[in-house]
Amino acid sequence: MIRLSGTKHLLGHKLWIKDFPEPTSQKRTSFLIVGGGISGLSAARQLTKKGISDFILVELESHLGGNSSNGENQYSKYPLGAHYLPLPNFHDKELLNFLEEEKIIVGYDANKLPVFDELQLTFAPNERLFYKNSWQEGVVPKEGNTIEQDLELKAFFKQMDAFRIAKGKDGKFLFDIPLYLSSADQNTRNLDKITMKEWFGKNNFKSEPLYNYIDYCCKDDFGLGIEYVSAWAGIHYFAGRKQDATSDKKDSVLTWPEGNARLATHLRKYSKDKALKNHLVYDLKIKDKKIIAKIFDNSKKTSVEIIADKVIMATPQFVNQYIIKNRKQFTTDFHYTPWLLATLVVSDLSDNFSFPLSWDNVIYGSKGLGYVYDQHQSLNQIQNKKVITYYYSFSGPDLKKIRKEIYKKKTEYWKQMVFDDLRIAHPDIESVTEEMNVFVLGHGMISPVPGFIFGESKKQASKNIEKLVYFAHTDLSGISVFEEAFHHGINVINQILHETALDS
Repeated sequence: MIRLSGTKHLLGHKLWIKDFPEPTSQKRTSFLIVGGGISGLSAARQLTKKGISDFILVELESHLGGNSSNGENQYSKYPLGAHYLPLPNFHDKELLNFLEEEKIIVGYDANKLPVFDELQLTFAPNERLFYKNSWQEGVVPKEGNTIEQDLELKAFFKQMDAFRIAKGKDGKFLFDIPLYLSSADQNTRNLDKITMKEWFGKNNFKSEPLYNYIDYCCKDDFGLGIEYVSAWAGIHYFAGRKQDATSDKKDSVLTWPEGNARLATHLRKYSKDKALKNHLVYDLKIKDKKIIAKIFDNSKKTSVEIIADKVIMATPQFVNQYIIKNRKQFTTDFHYTPWLLATLVVSDLSDNFSFPLSWDNVIYGSKGLGYVYDQHQSLNQIQNKKVITYYYSFSGPDLKKIRKEIYKKKTEYWKQMVFDDLRIAHPDIESVTEEMNVFVLGHGMISPVPGFIFGESKKQASKNIEKLVYFAHTDLSGISVFEEAFHHGINVINQILHETALDS
């Protein structure tokens, strides 16, 4: 059984023509949050923590979570987007506090370092790579390299270790998470002007295994590969996380069968009874120092008008340009990579067992990013059927063209693409697959092309409008990871409350 699904892009595309009925009812609120992804949910949490309950959250989809969403079949939950959270930096107290609230951090050790719930850390074995016709531990190519290739890998990681601890004259890390904490050091920021591929060549790297590994990492966090991603972003992937939250300094991750939808579930309680799902904001205007939002209820096929004191646009800029006047001038520099996820139910997943099935399974030389084993965190390690989720990013020079082509393809095309890629490591994958659910995201994530992270367009798009309309989304970081979304939600509320206090 093969299914093709995705986000409600057709309803979203109605924003282009504004074919909506006029509002027949009206509501009032102090805060209107547009978008129920992690940024919007985090903003709702921060309002609640500040003692503010007069807010409404509006979401296009029938669920909250954005890219941190999930599906479920009779065997397992599975991710429909982001599927893990690396251990936070020790100085990220906001995130540590959240994880402690949700019992993901269960205490602190004698060195005052957090102790994470072992059932929410990836079980061993956590990573493997299919390389040179066999599986090996980890995703860095090791067994089968030449001496020169191994030396290049060693030299690269030595450079990344140096970048991880380096600070600028302002006392800030050159690379940090959340990104806004990073140093303003200009020499480092100049890395944003070239691609990671150019940096690779300028540093005299030539090794194919290293090139492919960096390409995989860039696609993993940014959608785009080494040829198109900013070198600053590429290095940030390795240097932004300090690996200092545990005594053993391990580069571990937190994960769940449903991926980061687990984190979205923790955040959702703050907007309980305040979220309007299946609702699309299609117009926003300012009048008499109030914001008037027109919103389409896709369930009832009617529209409602909400008058708000403040609006938080926790939506990407490609959406905002159709809702707010004069926003299109900023959006041309925002590049969003499409993604495809395919969840397979298989009766068997035989290979040569040179290294056992792991949580993350990467296939060297494949078109995709491999697959995660969705039942890996289950305490019942003997599974009648196995559920895996395959990831593919549509990296390329013309994302708009790629996006148009995606929606022309039929389900059968994607099915064969997935099978062909997985067949490299699993020759019998097609015959053992009993079910496949293909999920396509046309605007999967913001991709930091050269010149974007520290560019003018992102800076202008971040500015509030008359201290009434504010913006909070990962595309305003340039990097689409949970930490960025989480902090955008907190920071935008803190900014609004601070400005309101100053003006009163």
